[in-house]
Amino acid sequence: MNTAFIGLDYIVDIMQEGGKIAASAAHAAERHCIANANRALQIARGKNWLTVLVKVGFSSSYLEQPKHSPMFGQAHTLGALELGTKGTEFHSDLDVQPTDLVIIKPRISAFYCTSLEAALRANRIQRVVLAGVSSVWAVQATARDAHDRDYEVFVLDEACAALNEKQHQDSMETLSVIAKVIHLSDLAEL
Repeated sequence: MNTAFIGLDYIVDIMQEGGKIAASAAHAAERHCIANANRALQIARGKNWLTVLVKVGFSSSYLEQPKHSPMFGQAHTLGALELGTKGTEFHSDLDVQPTDLVIIKPRISAFYCTSLEAALRANRIQRVVLAGVSSVWAVQATARDAHDRDYEVFVLDEACAALNEKQHQDSMETLSVIAKVIHLSDLAEL
């Protein structure tokens, strides 16, 4: 089955210490999210899966930013999530390769106003393996959208993080209704 690995929001502002809105950075570090994502990327590349890295960001004018949003409304005042700045660079330890498809999204879900679905359809992808930060927001939103677009959805537990472990585990429990929550050891079997 044609598969894509999709890594979500492994960017400085969100999940690296010193990022402007990095509430999940400590939990991501505790869970070794980047090392686990790198292992997943290595496995995915070895299996010739489509590898996709997604980041949220806005232009320097912040015209795409929903100012009324409780989540994104203050990004411009914080100087957060501005494309072309250090904050929207991928985490310094993430193994980004030229063959990875990079998608920029203006909202929580990787499908919203992006070319993700076109790329998945062009590559005849039937199954997606999702990972990222935060488990509660980007992973859940993208998993729900993927499910409703009839993809078989897997969520790679070890490469996800949230504000804390309870929030992450609650998210995995919620997602288990529409996706299969898996571990690195399961990737070889897909």
